[in-house]
Amino acid sequence: MNIKIRGAVKEDCARLMELVHELAVFEKAPDEVTVSMEHFEESGFGANPVWWAFVACVNNEKGEEVIQGFALYYIRYSTWKGQRLYLEDLLVSEAMRGQGLGKLLFERVLQEAKEKKYSGMVWQVLDWNEPAIKFYKKYDAVIDDGWMNCAINL
Repeated sequence: MNIKIRGAVKEDCARLMELVHELAVFEKAPDEVTVSMEHFEESGFGANPVWWAFVACVNNEKGEEVIQGFALYYIRYSTWKGQRLYLEDLLVSEAMRGQGLGKLLFERVLQEAKEKKYSGMVWQVLDWNEPAIKFYKKYDAVIDDGWMNCAINL
């Protein structure tokens, strides 16, 4: 299988949103995705982008490149550690899981953090997502259960 990892472009947004919805279903929150396509595109490819992404592409039976996974990230600031890459979402389509796409995407994001000289990379994982936890532990990730998530929806 030929897998290509590349930076996302605006034309990828429709497929990325399909995968975001697939992720929401997997995470048992299918109705929680409320971002519009316009806002998603503007936030990633407008005058002041706030997120970036890498996509994993695989050729289908017609030889067409199809996005089968993505890693979307942004930069956050820690008063203790400085700039850190925040991995918002890492998803491989259900049909392509177990083929190495997640590893390639994760390692590409790690490489980006190192190249940009960020102090580290942080992300969240659901406590019931054992395959993901096992995957992250292969990288010696520290999984901290001492913090609780907080949010205010406006």
